[in-house]
Amino acid sequence: MQKKSDLPTKTCPVCGRPFTWRKKWARNWDSVIYCSERCRRSKS
Repeated sequence: MQKKSDLPTKTCPVCGRPFTWRKKWARNWDSVIYCSERCRRSKS
């Protein structure tokens, strides 16, 4: 098991907050852009 600090991170372009890798994003981590559904909906 890895520590949370060792997981890859990205910055959300909407809210500017960093978010870390999640297991449900394992297959498509390269295409994940937003940290949450709320940010994805308010992307404009």
